[in-house]
Amino acid sequence: MELNGRPVTPGELGPLALYNYGHFTTMRVEDLRVRGLSLHLDRLLGDCRVVHGVELDLDRVRHLVRRAAAAAASPAVVRVTVFDPELDLARPAEKAHPEILVTTRPVPADRRPPALGVAEYERDLPEVKHSGMFGALLQRRFAQANGYDDVLFVNARSQVTEGPTWNIGFIRGGRVLWPRSDRLDGVTMRLLDEALRRAGVPSEAADVDTDELATMDAAFVTDAAAGPRPVGAIEGAGLSVDEPLLTTVRREYAALPADLL
Repeated sequence: MELNGRPVTPGELGPLALYNYGHFTTMRVEDLRVRGLSLHLDRLLGDCRVVHGVELDLDRVRHLVRRAAAAAASPAVVRVTVFDPELDLARPAEKAHPEILVTTRPVPADRRPPALGVAEYERDLPEVKHSGMFGALLQRRFAQANGYDDVLFVNARSQVTEGPTWNIGFIRGGRVLWPRSDRLDGVTMRLLDEALRRAGVPSEAADVDTDELATMDAAFVTDAAAGPRPVGAIEGAGLSVDEPLLTTVRREYAALPADLL
């Protein structure tokens, strides 16, 4: 864990821990290469303007990520968190001086297809990948306490949006459907959508109501750490994990080139 390329102190982490005000992106780094690197950097740049009101030095970010990834076992999950250690809780509109916290962890082991519960929940400012994760993780906790592996969010209109830390795609009739209600446009989702279109697979954003879930042939979740993973069930209703298009989804994602840091 490094702040601006040096070990971070507990005091410097205080504002992030106490106020949870910042934004981040998470990427999988393998041999110092990242799928969708430019999209991760663009996200950090745009979110920094929204959250902190200042520009972010992307060359510096890239250098710090490369430094941290080079010191970690490959592959690694690298998270870049941008926050202001001097944030004043009473005056958050004061000019910010955000710093760059880079953390690494091992890539998660392959897991069985998750069984998802469903909960009505909408993240604050869902288009920004901000560090305010209390509500999302609380809903995940509730779902796991009820015997599920994770939770799928729907909005007040019973339309599917996203998960706590992932996007979801559905397969129906040979097409891939991405819920288009308010949610984060994940990097993995964007890369995969483009790859599927190039491969000739119909892939589109659509409203997905909860009463349509029973009509889906299969579903998969996407995140940068693990890529696309099939879903085993939603609210106890099983989904196919052998749907041929799932194989295509995984193959097209695995074939995506990665950019050098």
